[in-house]
Amino acid sequence: MTAEPENHYGVREERGPHGWHVHILNPDGTVALDRPCADEEEARTFASTVQQHLYWLSPERFRSYYRLNGPS
Repeated sequence: MTAEPENHYGVREERGPHGWHVHILNPDGTVALDRPCADEEEARTFASTVQQHLYWLSPERFRSYYRLNGPS
C-alpha cells in the first residue's frame, strides 16, 4: 500500500477589524483562500473541517475541493 502525499497546506482562523476569517494557507504560508465568517463559532467550525480535509485528502484533491489554483 502506498502512502498518500503529505499535505503541506494549512489553516488559520483569526479575528480582524471586520470580524472573523478563516485562511487556507499555501505551503509557502501565503493566503490561498480567505473566508469571512459570521462569528467565532462559525470560524472554528469551518477551520476544524478544513483541518480534517488536510489530513484526509491528497494535496491535489484538497486543491480541487476548495478550488485553489495549481500546485504550490
